[in-house]
Amino acid sequence: MILPISFHYIKPQLCIITTIFFLATTVLSSNPKFKACTPKSCGNGPSIKYPFWIPYEQESFCGYPHFEITCVDKNPILRTSTHDFLVKNISYSNSSFSVANIAAYEENCPVPLYNYSFDQTPFTYSSDNWNLSFFYNCTTEPVDYPTYKVDCAKNASHYSFAVFHKEALEHKNYSLNECQFMVNAPFNTNDAVNFTSLLRMNYIEILKMGFLLNWTAPDCQYCEKSGGRCGFDGKQFLCFCKDKSYLKTCGSGTQNVGRKIAIGVGSAAAGALIVGICVYLFIRRRKNSYVMSYIQSRSLSSDPSSKDTEKGSQSYTQSIIPGVHLFSYEELEVATNYFDSTKELGEGGFGTVYFGKLRDGRSVAVKRLYENNYRIVAQFMNEIKILTRIDHPNLVKLFGCTSRHSRELLLVYEYISNGTVADHLHGHLSKPGTLPWHIRMNIAVETASALKFLHLKGIIHRDVKTNNILLESNFCVKVADFGLSRLFPHQATHVSTAPQGTPGYVDPEYHECYQLTNKSDVYSFGVVLVELISSLPAVDITRHRHEINLANMAINKIHNQTLQELVDRNLGFESDFKVRKMISGVAELAFQCLQSSKDMRPSMEEVVETLKDIQSDGKNRSQPEVMDISSTSDDVVLLKDDPPPPSPDSKAVSNTTTPNTSC
Repeated sequence: MILPISFHYIKPQLCIITTIFFLATTVLSSNPKFKACTPKSCGNGPSIKYPFWIPYEQESFCGYPHFEITCVDKNPILRTSTHDFLVKNISYSNSSFSVANIAAYEENCPVPLYNYSFDQTPFTYSSDNWNLSFFYNCTTEPVDYPTYKVDCAKNASHYSFAVFHKEALEHKNYSLNECQFMVNAPFNTNDAVNFTSLLRMNYIEILKMGFLLNWTAPDCQYCEKSGGRCGFDGKQFLCFCKDKSYLKTCGSGTQNVGRKIAIGVGSAAAGALIVGICVYLFIRRRKNSYVMSYIQSRSLSSDPSSKDTEKGSQSYTQSIIPGVHLFSYEELEVATNYFDSTKELGEGGFGTVYFGKLRDGRSVAVKRLYENNYRIVAQFMNEIKILTRIDHPNLVKLFGCTSRHSRELLLVYEYISNGTVADHLHGHLSKPGTLPWHIRMNIAVETASALKFLHLKGIIHRDVKTNNILLESNFCVKVADFGLSRLFPHQATHVSTAPQGTPGYVDPEYHECYQLTNKSDVYSFGVVLVELISSLPAVDITRHRHEINLANMAINKIHNQTLQELVDRNLGFESDFKVRKMISGVAELAFQCLQSSKDMRPSMEEVVETLKDIQSDGKNRSQPEVMDISSTSDDVVLLKDDPPPPSPDSKAVSNTTTPNTSC
């Protein structure tokens, strides 16, 4: 039906206003693709929009294939078949962007990128790039000419160096034939860098400056000038406008004019029809009041979407999720000082969280979801369903939400005042000695207890990470952010679903087989344990290439019995025997949680028991010791098994230690 019958209570003047509103909203009807392609960023870097796009943040139709930008620890990364590049800057007007090979950030002696072809991509090297020429294993070293010494690639009798303008070097009577081989590394400077300043740098700084690439894709400027956002539907370029999608622009072209005329005519007819209905209902109001009231009640109960306010939607929302308290949008606007940016507590994959103060004096955290599209609504409803059926001292409490028909989707949680575990380990609250081992041990136990509780309730958290572990003022744990959580069907062994989560924490078997189990949470918790031991982030592109992923680094350190290289030096691992023993036990448990095969990982129930045994120094242990620490040796033996279980990135797995698994 077009209108609720309740309009017989409204004066004719309001019907005219409603008609105008109807015409306006019809012309400007929402286009979900326009909203889906809102420009985003990875936190550190340029705005990402057409032809680029960010998986999980934007839809694939917002850009072109091969233009995916992956966010890694807030850094935009372009991945090709053989190399990863840090995206430093994007010039959409020039169809060019600046990238740097990540090796320049990871290695002490990076090999310059050379002879690398972008043939299988839509990118080409810009003619504006310069070359830094590298010469290796030369029998003599140039004199009276500025060079960059590559000391890590020389020996007692041969030299390696880099220079600008190798042609000029030849005029200095230096024979380049004395060198075994030469490569040219592209780079590009900005306006603040001149030749003199380049000579003061070292060659690694120059490689970090990056180089320019050009791209080829249909021009977006005319679409954007008309108010649209560009995209690609798999076959052709499209301009996503606020109302609909067009082939070129939103404001010009015969296709658009024709559509607008049709919309205008259709809207006028619909407006006239509404006015007629309003007048008719006004005349019939007194005669048919009983009948109209009956129809009104029937129509509203059968069509909840016709009630577009929080109050009108309350019974509908509560019929889906019993017991949830509904806040009005206006109430939460006031509580957050109209979503003042100074009230922001943090930002996640699905929304921004603000501090708020309710009228009753309660301090709350208000999550404001980014976009009101079908995917966000699903996350919104999912989080409410999860949180309203659980109650645990280490799980964040949900106070309520707005109606799903509200202007914006808002979730209201209890406010946890002391930040996240990530903040204290390697974020803005991190200071040496402020998070001693006994507190970290308690964080591990309480987080594991919360996850054990969820698993017993048939819930997989799916996004376990230190950013989702909140801390109260006394450092007690509150696990949060259930937007990605899944209710696990009874007696099911797994749920098939596309991998979601945070890089560095995602179960590799889940990523490979698309099968989600509660052991996926166990893997993520293993990464959390390593963070508690090391105070290092789960992903850091500034680390060595083989140590960017913290899980891989931990596996290798533990496997090679060099745990001391991983542990935060401020924890007393070297000086306190009791701390050393506990950290060693937690490291062994993390090693087991990070096994590539889910069948090799313990359950969360077993994890909790092991952590409590470690915390109590074995007083609660019901099983034989699995850890052997010799008092006569500085070497800590983490595992009695010889050889130890394979690491997650192990290529060869022994049939005697690892059961055969398949997707």
